[in-house]
Amino acid sequence: MKKSLIRMFILLMATFIVISGCSGKKTDSPDSAQGGGTAADGGSSKPVQVSVFAVQESGIDIPTNKFTKFVEDKFNIQFKWQINPSDGAKEKRQISLASGDYPDAYLLTAYIDEFSQADVLKYGQQGVLIPLNDLIDQYGPNIKKAMEESPEMKALVTAPDGNIYGLGAYTECFHCSYPNKMWLNTEWLKKLNLQEPKTTEEFREVLKAFKTKDPNGNGKADEVPLSGSTEDFGVRIIPYLMNSFIYDDDRNYLTMSSGKVQSAAITPEWKEGLKYVKSLYDEGLIDPGAFTQNAEAFKKVGENAGAEILGAGAGMHPAIFVNIDPGNTRSAHYNPLPPLTGPNGVSYATHDAGGVTSGAKFVITNKASKEAQIALIKMVDYMFTPEGQTNAGTGMKGIDWTDPEPGDKALGEGVKPMVKTIPTKEGEQPHNAGWSGMGHFYMPKEYRDTWVQGTDIYASDGYERRLYNATLLYQGHEPKEIFPIWSVWIDPTEIDEASMLQTNLKNYIEQNELQFVTGNKDLDKDWDAYVKGLKDLQLDRYLEILQTAYDKLAK
Repeated sequence: MKKSLIRMFILLMATFIVISGCSGKKTDSPDSAQGGGTAADGGSSKPVQVSVFAVQESGIDIPTNKFTKFVEDKFNIQFKWQINPSDGAKEKRQISLASGDYPDAYLLTAYIDEFSQADVLKYGQQGVLIPLNDLIDQYGPNIKKAMEESPEMKALVTAPDGNIYGLGAYTECFHCSYPNKMWLNTEWLKKLNLQEPKTTEEFREVLKAFKTKDPNGNGKADEVPLSGSTEDFGVRIIPYLMNSFIYDDDRNYLTMSSGKVQSAAITPEWKEGLKYVKSLYDEGLIDPGAFTQNAEAFKKVGENAGAEILGAGAGMHPAIFVNIDPGNTRSAHYNPLPPLTGPNGVSYATHDAGGVTSGAKFVITNKASKEAQIALIKMVDYMFTPEGQTNAGTGMKGIDWTDPEPGDKALGEGVKPMVKTIPTKEGEQPHNAGWSGMGHFYMPKEYRDTWVQGTDIYASDGYERRLYNATLLYQGHEPKEIFPIWSVWIDPTEIDEASMLQTNLKNYIEQNELQFVTGNKDLDKDWDAYVKGLKDLQLDRYLEILQTAYDKLAK
């Protein structure tokens, strides 16, 4: 499962021409061009030795990487790398910390492994991780400016004791922030002379038509009206459908009302949503595999070797279940279906921080000399500039990206284009000119919107625009209040308890969802026992812990 999620995220990063840069806001300052000098007096001719634990992605060789050489020269650093493959990276990080034989710094890739909030607090309070506050104040003008312009980022990295023990990847991916989308086969709609459904019942009628009216024209009843999978990236079908009855965050099933955190999964509306999903399942309109299959199996449905058989697919983006490569024949058939309206007028869309996480991918340990600390924070501060972030995440200018040309159009409407990627030629070897995810630090929406994108949304160079436009259909459908679980800091004495409760409750809710939908449990006869089961798993205690953390955040 973990390997599949990593592969899927890497696919996202690649196919979206993922914008691995820093803010389009003007974060440059005279300090951003400073070299390492690394001594407090402003410089030393002898390179500073810095040991770093890093995770190496496919196509990148960190020691020989062009960006590695660039920052070594720019900041007068000589790296001593502790390089680890993606598989087992978390375990190796934990072993290195437990052994006491750890490096000066950890420079990680957030979508592979990073320090959790619990890790940050634990090792910070033990003194293993040093506070970065003073280093940022003295040597990190671009980091400071980013925290001023994105106060949410400052809240994410500032521990309850006021210390910043590490920095995360602040990646405001607009289309990722509305992950639970539905992609409808509009070619089939046209063929069957159907209108786009706007309500849950209209959606049912469309799925029925897909199932019974042979829209692929092969004379066989082989159509799969609706499918998804069990992994991440918005592919679970229940959240999209449930959002027509009550808000479903597709993570911990929490709602907010007047500043109070609650569980959606014990409400009458949740029960009604499950009844609707069950009714679709009972009519054979939902692929049973949607509740068991992984990403690869889901894509086999979308890319069926014979006739096209998929009517609607759940997913953050359509490349999850159909090919989008040049020459594909099905990608353009699938277009976004806006949130449906349920019988009580509810029409929500799952919304979160869109790639923003609360952990730390960069930390400095107590093994680092003062010179190493300064060199490291200056290097990271450079990656908080547009140029530095783009060079780090995408590759060096002139190799992997260049300045836009007249006529180029940015992703954001009315936004001045600033960065244009240089496409890789077929058969060309990896450029090894950037750090990819290891270099991701500050990527707010304003910056991502400045990247050049093609205007044909069905072409490979226009895919990000396709996702951007699709997401506009979901924007604004989120509730007025959402519990920001990605940004709350839980009391260190309660972290282990909260983590255990979170896992147990989430698993219980999802297991019962499946049992209710497939008929292994009866929604009328077994509902009260299900609610009691949640109470027995200390749902109230979990909500109490979260409420306390939220109240501290809100102060």
